[in-house]
Amino acid sequence: MKFLCLIYLNEDEMATLPQAEMNDLNVRHLALNDSLRASGNFIEASALESSSSAARFQIRDGKRSIVDGPFAETKELVAGFYYVEARDMQEAIGIASRFPSAPHATIEVWPARELMVD
Repeated sequence: MKFLCLIYLNEDEMATLPQAEMNDLNVRHLALNDSLRASGNFIEASALESSSSAARFQIRDGKRSIVDGPFAETKELVAGFYYVEARDMQEAIGIASRFPSAPHATIEVWPARELMVD
């Protein structure tokens, strides 16, 4: 099964981390990526730019409206993701528990589904 793991971080808190600590966090994420590749669990992973660089849009009645970020009334915003292969939800949560940013983050684990047409 495939799972999307969303990493939510407080951008303001992360901005206060010393550069050496941020570098260490990034190095540990890259090492985890290598480990997940070796185990066959890795599909894709990426950090995301800050919410201020993002946009969201809606199409209603054929008209598109675009809104610049940030979007939510929350301190934690999506900062990155992993797309992993796992036997089940328990294994996916186990993988997500290994994310180096987990001590700073809230992580959501979503099972992916194939689109079906009857």
